[in-house]
Amino acid sequence: MKKHYVGIIVMIILTIVLQSVTALAEGDPNIDHGGGGWGDGTDLNKWEMFDEGIRATVIDAVTGDPVSSSVDITNASPSDIQIHFGKVSKSAYRNGTELSPQNGSYDWKTPSQRLPKIINTNSYPARIEDIKSYFTDEQVLRSMAGYVGFDFDLMIGGQYKLLIEPVAYVTFQGVRTAFTATEAALYNAQVGGMLRKKMPSLSHKNLPLALFLERDDAGYRAWTGSKTEKVQDGQIIEQLGLGIVRFTDELGTSETVEYLDAPDYVYHTDTYVITCVTVSGGKADPSNPAIVCFHILGQDYWATNIYYPEGGQQMAWICWKTPSTPQRVDITVSSARSISKAHIKADVVRLEDNPPPNPVADDVNPGWNPSYAVAPAVTNRTSASWTLWKCNWHENLKWEANWQWVDTGHLPTCKKNCKKKHGHWEDKGEWHDYGWWEHYLEYCAAYLYGSMNLSPDDASPTAYGDVTKSGYGVKVYSSGNLYFSGTPYATGVQHAIAYFPEFYYGTYWRLLDHDGSGNFTFKVNPYSTLGRKVHFTPIWYPDGQYLACTWILDAWTPAGMLSGTLWDGVTISGNLWDDWHVAPDDPD
Repeated sequence: MKKHYVGIIVMIILTIVLQSVTALAEGDPNIDHGGGGWGDGTDLNKWEMFDEGIRATVIDAVTGDPVSSSVDITNASPSDIQIHFGKVSKSAYRNGTELSPQNGSYDWKTPSQRLPKIINTNSYPARIEDIKSYFTDEQVLRSMAGYVGFDFDLMIGGQYKLLIEPVAYVTFQGVRTAFTATEAALYNAQVGGMLRKKMPSLSHKNLPLALFLERDDAGYRAWTGSKTEKVQDGQIIEQLGLGIVRFTDELGTSETVEYLDAPDYVYHTDTYVITCVTVSGGKADPSNPAIVCFHILGQDYWATNIYYPEGGQQMAWICWKTPSTPQRVDITVSSARSISKAHIKADVVRLEDNPPPNPVADDVNPGWNPSYAVAPAVTNRTSASWTLWKCNWHENLKWEANWQWVDTGHLPTCKKNCKKKHGHWEDKGEWHDYGWWEHYLEYCAAYLYGSMNLSPDDASPTAYGDVTKSGYGVKVYSSGNLYFSGTPYATGVQHAIAYFPEFYYGTYWRLLDHDGSGNFTFKVNPYSTLGRKVHFTPIWYPDGQYLACTWILDAWTPAGMLSGTLWDGVTISGNLWDDWHVAPDDPD
């Protein structure tokens, strides 16, 4: 069957109205465009036309998760790049990968067919029809598959799509730097808004508006905002700087997933969480701080004492506790300054307990295969970083003179009726401080560490050390702690879930008890006749290592939630039937 390459690329372009658009022989383009005007730049902060490329990644057609490596492709020869962030896709950042600046060793691919112009400028507009044609060309797509190390026929089979991101090569603060639109937004947050201050036309207009979706796809929402104005970091990270190429056997059969009402945050019930926006506009210091109000469920939460320099920006956040019942929470945000979001949608969901059914002594599971017991499909994000503008007062003292005459009265030697004034001039002035606030940037980070100890239940009669027989219970002690650099701000670890190999680390799990200090244990097992806080290993489990997993989560920071998996196990040797015996017959 003939394959169709459907471009859902989203793009840049055109300051003139196209009177006609050449139709592609195959495909169903889903394309839009924006960008245009360009500033002059300086020697320290500049971008030159054609200093650009794209990043390609194969992703899952439904979830958008990356399934291949990523590669940068460019017509340029950016051998002078000093700072870059590796080859990380937008989807990987969305899934929690941290932005990690790297020095030198930047590599790229030069395509056999030259890339069309990607980043739009008034003097050299990018052409929509060229971009559509390029990214729906079979030979180009074969090359892309080869670059990322993915089988071409598998890529176009319907389960996968190709993610395209614009890349810019710039000089920022005198350093040659490479980044995608998403990386530019993340980097701008790290440097306290300096990238947007120095290169706004590129980093927050032309680069992110070079590619964006016209229709929702693979978990990303279409862009419906302005196509000619500068955008905010959060808008770039969520919706801009990407295009998608999809593949179907028949035109029109590719799925369309609705994400129009997708939440900005997903929280758990009865949990302390952090909600954040970005505030900008003018400058803010202790003499004139920025203030942001979050209105949540009838209550106002205030973020105060927010500082940033002229042209900069700062994250503003509050900590609040979610309700005990699942619901959609609409958060209204207001400030006298500019904010990245005026309305935030948060879904509050229940973290469900799903304990295993009652274990019985004659359980069997002949089909169980240990090779299928892979790590649980949960998010592991063990570090987060953010920046915080602070202020120091720069003292600038000046003496302001105030000369006054001090009359000392007549002297003993004065003649009668002396009319001469006796005294001296004295400066009774004061020092006045004509100083100013100086901003400095503090780099903050939170790191999640944890420990887990799985051991035989104390009530197991024949257990020794970490060795026990199958069918008996095991107990767990898990903990999670946060360590900080810079000013600390985060909730502690608030929840933990245990997963087990007999259920392939899925199907069933246990929500653990929390002592309020970051420590977790099993709840009392309803099937334990002794009321023990245990999990019973199945009687059929084979001899060898029994490895359990604890997922610790809901450690919220201004940069998002931290979570991670912990592992520990016991050794199974024999089963509880070995401890049973039949008494010999009475000789009488």
